[in-house]
Amino acid sequence: MELIELPFEQDLFPEGIAIDNKTKRVYLNSLKSKKIVSGSIDGSDPKTFLKTGEHNYLAGFGMTIKGDTLYALVNSLTADKNKSILLLLQISSGDLIDSYSIDRSDFQYLNDLTISANNEIFITDSESNKSYKIQRPSKTIEVYLDSEKIPNSNGITISSNDKYLYFASNNGICIVEKASKKIINQPKEEYSSIDGLKFYKDNLYGIVNGWGNISQNGLFKFELNKTGTEILGKEKIIAFTEDFKIPTTFDILDGNIYFVINTQLDNFDGEKILDLKKLEPYKMLKTKME
Repeated sequence: MELIELPFEQDLFPEGIAIDNKTKRVYLNSLKSKKIVSGSIDGSDPKTFLKTGEHNYLAGFGMTIKGDTLYALVNSLTADKNKSILLLLQISSGDLIDSYSIDRSDFQYLNDLTISANNEIFITDSESNKSYKIQRPSKTIEVYLDSEKIPNSNGITISSNDKYLYFASNNGICIVEKASKKIINQPKEEYSSIDGLKFYKDNLYGIVNGWGNISQNGLFKFELNKTGTEILGKEKIIAFTEDFKIPTTFDILDGNIYFVINTQLDNFDGEKILDLKKLEPYKMLKTKME
């Protein structure tokens, strides 16, 4: 394992992280500053990728990169005038490729996303039982699933063969056959409290940060059966200690997992910093996949 100090401002409060495989640059968003920063994977060369509020950017949530496109979810943090937006940004230039928005009277948080091989975008809503789908280049956001069996989903990922979606819901990890929208496993509560979730080499990896007892949290590997339709068990790869201050999402590069260990989200109430004296430099952990 290696800890990499990130020389960004200490009041970002980053929720999302994405890494460009081509340039080896890491992208972090900001809940407070409503912008995206980037830097080399070793922590050097910090830059602002997207300025505060540019292209109607709001508080940053899930991000992912495919090709030369950064897919970025943002939300307003208050229930009044609630708004959720997905921005597609060109990495090489920072230009806006496309934008999708949901503006409803009921409260929603578009939290995380995954993209299929044929450019279907699947998005979770952590404030409802809904998930959404966009089939590029369509401009329409449609409800993909609305099921009580998949409540308040956070992380989402897709199998390498594009057959199955994996939802990190309050009920546990739900496996859905993409084409039929059928839930094909029985979720277990012991596989809940997951934030970021990734499919990698026929298994799932997830950051568990929602348990009150810190000993239950950590970076986990969730073993799948050969068809990817059942979770056989879990293994804790990294145990979180008091130095781990609400890790959220992660990305994978060259067989290594990268995530910010100290997002410090508990020091930000959505409007203001609770204690300026507690701010500290952000640190990114690099660890080999198992």
